[in-house]
Amino acid sequence: MFVETFFWRDDGCRHSLEEAFAIPGLSKYIVGWGRPGDAGVIAVSDSGENLGAAWCRLFSEADHGYGFVSGDIPELGIAVRRPYRGQGVGRRLMHGLIALAREQGTRGLSLSVEDGNSRAASLYHSIGFTSVGRSGTAWTMVLKLAP
Repeated sequence: MFVETFFWRDDGCRHSLEEAFAIPGLSKYIVGWGRPGDAGVIAVSDSGENLGAAWCRLFSEADHGYGFVSGDIPELGIAVRRPYRGQGVGRRLMHGLIALAREQGTRGLSLSVEDGNSRAASLYHSIGFTSVGRSGTAWTMVLKLAP
């Protein structure tokens, strides 16, 4: 699922998991998983097939990812396997991760969405994320969570 997050374009280049781990800007989202603030949910079919995943991780001002807004607001990543996109899996994953973040007392979630990923941007807006900045060819978005 990690690879699907960054290489979402149907016509774009694809990298193996090993190649993605070799890219420092990407590997920081998953290397050492399980540290404080890491959380995630997985969508699994009735037959046990992984359909998608959503996760979040805290970063610092000195070492952060693409959707960073604050050291106490985790950045999230989400991926849905291609055959299952457009079927509501992503929305269910987002709602599951948001519920988990609320349970943990998180005050918000942030993310980065690239230009051209209009399906994802529409999903994020419909859930309540708002654009708070721009970095290169991507928007940084935030969802504030009520305590």
